[in-house]
Formats: sequence, C-alpha cells, structure tokens
Amino acid sequence: MTKPLVLVTGGSGFIALHVILQLLQSDYRVRVTLRTLTREQQLRDALIAAGIGADVSTSSLSFVAADLTHDAGWDAAVAGCTYVMHVASPFPSAAPRNEDDLIVPAREGTLRVLRAAKAAGVKRVVVTSSFAAIGYGSVDKPGHVYTEADWTPVDDMTVPAYQRSKTLAERAAWDFISEECGGKKEGGGGGEMEMELSVVCPVAVMGPIIDKEARLSTSTELVKRMLSGGMPAVPRLQLGIVDVRDVAQVHLKAMLEPQAADQRYLCVAGQQMWLREIAGVLKERLGEKARSVSQMQAPSFLLKLAAYVSATARLVGSELDREKVVCGGKATALLGREFITREDSIVATAESLFELGML
Repeated sequence: MTKPLVLVTGGSGFIALHVILQLLQSDYRVRVTLRTLTREQQLRDALIAAGIGADVSTSSLSFVAADLTHDAGWDAAVAGCTYVMHVASPFPSAAPRNEDDLIVPAREGTLRVLRAAKAAGVKRVVVTSSFAAIGYGSVDKPGHVYTEADWTPVDDMTVPAYQRSKTLAERAAWDFISEECGGKKEGGGGGEMEMELSVVCPVAVMGPIIDKEARLSTSTELVKRMLSGGMPAVPRLQLGIVDVRDVAQVHLKAMLEPQAADQRYLCVAGQQMWLREIAGVLKERLGEKARSVSQMQAPSFLLKLAAYVSATARLVGSELDREKVVCGGKATALLGREFITREDSIVATAESLFELGML
C-alpha cells in the first residue's frame, strides 16, 4: 500500500533535510516547501548522495514554493497531506535590530501553516520548536532540572529575540490547537481532536551535514569556526547537544505514535557541555585535523562588555557562565533507545565538514 503524503516545510534546512531523508527511506511520499524552487535540483542531488537512491521519482519527492510570510502557496502545499512537519523557522546570525523581524515570521508563519493544514484535513502536525522555548530567562535556577514542563518567559525582556520568537511561535501553536481543534494547551493531553499537534524541542543540533550549499546551523557553524581557527578563545558557555539523526527520528515517532499527540519532546543527549569541552573532543578525536582548535578560555567580563556594542556578542552574553541541568528522558522513551552520544555527534559534524570540502 502507498504510504501517506507528508509535507515538510523549510526543506533546505539542516534538520528538515534529515527528516526528508528518513521519511523517504521509510517509503513515505514527501512534499517539500521552499521559498523559491531554484534549489530543487541541488537538494535532490544532495539527498541522493545521502542515500535515498538515484531512482527516487517525483511521485515520491516533490517541491512547492511557499513562504511563511505570505498566504500564497500553502493551500496547494498541504492538499492531500496526512501529516505536516513544520520545521521552517528563521534563525539569526546576529541579534536583529527589530525583534519583530524574527518574532512575526515565526509566529505568523506557524499559524499560517496550521490554518492551511486544518482546512486540508491534516491528521497531525509536528512543529519543530527548540530548547529556546524552554530554558531561557534572566532568573538563575540553581539545581533546577529543565523538562518539557518549563517555558521561557516571554514577558522577560532580557530574553533574546530568537528565544522569544520560538517561545511565542510554539505558544501560538498550542493556542490554535486548543481554540480551533478542540485540544488542550501546552501538551496537557486531551481527547479527540480535529487535528493533533506534537512539538519537538531540540537543544543545539549537530551531526552530519547533507547539503554543503545550505546555510549552516549555529551549532555546525560553531564547529566549523573552531576547526578553521576562527575562534582563538572559547566563551565560557554551555550547550546541550543532540544529533540531527535522532532529532529527525523523534519527528517521525512524534508523527506516528498515538501517545505523542498533544505532547512536547525535549531532545538532548546527556548533560550540557562547556564549549571548551567541545573543543577538547575535537582535539582528542580528530588529532592533526583539529590543530587549529583552541581551548583557551575567553574572559567572560570582556564578552559581556562587548555585548553592549556587538549584536553577535548579545546572542550569547546573557548565557555566559550559566549552568543548566536538562532531562530528555521523555524523548528517549519515545525513541525507544538512547540518543547518539554528544561526542559522536560532534565528531560526525566535523567529519562531514571535511568530507564536503567545507574546511
């Protein structure tokens, strides 16, 4: 029997490409949205190289033009789909001058996708959110264990624009399901719904890169900068890490498993790592290839001063020296196995950068 049709939004993104790959490998038909179709053949070629097989037909993989900031194209994009993976979301390389440049497209784009999906009779939407919607804010919580029950406070104006955008977009999605589809808010569990929602909240995502022409995610860009010598000193900053292959698998499980309806899943492999520890993994596992990686610690007070004048420094300034404890047990249970280790994911990122000639 022909498997259902799944829409994946933002198909050129790091996570989205792995979601598409795993869907195709599981014999689903996949329709992919791009802002323009100019990169369609390039993405097909990248997916073929990643393992979908050169004989994949247009009936199995198709592309449509749709932009989160416009209504045009979305009705056609969702037509005939049983499931929607809403992965697309803007991510800044520096703090924007106007936070609405991030917040409005993230929130309104999510609602645009949900409205179109509901009108088309989609069974379940899986939204890619982030730990950004869970574990940020100006108040330190020593000893607190962050889980899916936590939310980044949107009324805390010290929270950077990206974290606010992800939080507001996810809250808008839960409100839509509650008000328009008969569900309960914020992953509270519910009964029969017109359309179901599941949300995946990964920490920093690493792992093998599929498309070398795509814009790198912030976490893969971090590894590239370390390996290229572009980070002579590392900030005292922690990151949670999860492998993109596991994140994609959680998306598929969240799409299919009955118990995943109306739930959030925080994806993290182990506890957070200091950037200096990440640099240490690269040097230990890659040897001479990591000769340009520095483990020198950057003084936090200088970076905090730089945040007053540098938009890039402001992205990390509020998180310097902060330690957080996270728990991804719920997502691990859904996956049915342990996540790929942090160290293996870091090394896979680095190896793919070398293999694709990006270093």
